[in-house]
Amino acid sequence: MRVFRVIISGLLLGFASLQLQAQVGINTTNPLSTLDINGNLSVKTVTLTGNGSGNGGAAIPINDGVYISVVPQATDDKFQLPSPVAFPGRVYVIRNIQNSVTAQLTTTAGMFFPKNSTVGTNQVYMFEGSNRTVIVISDGLNWTFIN
Repeated sequence: MRVFRVIISGLLLGFASLQLQAQVGINTTNPLSTLDINGNLSVKTVTLTGNGSGNGGAAIPINDGVYISVVPQATDDKFQLPSPVAFPGRVYVIRNIQNSVTAQLTTTAGMFFPKNSTVGTNQVYMFEGSNRTVIVISDGLNWTFIN
């Protein structure tokens, strides 16, 4: 019985000292990252239509998808990201697909910071020629946006 306990104790100690790293490879037998994809990646796309109330109206929540097409019905229709605190590391690609109507991107918490800037803002206006498409990334406190 003592030999059995020594063997079990040794196995447990050996398993406890292992550093496990889970790496998943898709179409590769030697993944080099936590998720390593050798091929194309598709993400969920969603189209959100504004409510036509403009700057004074309620915001349309962004709570699904990765690639978001927004369709404002009135100038400055609001589209609202969730709190960056609740979703650290979350990434969205957002595009205003209206040619002549500005969309306003807001957030429930935190601010928007343009890449390479320490000056934040409470909203991002998306229109032809400026921020028509933005990538936003949560750092756990705020959203960083890249256009």
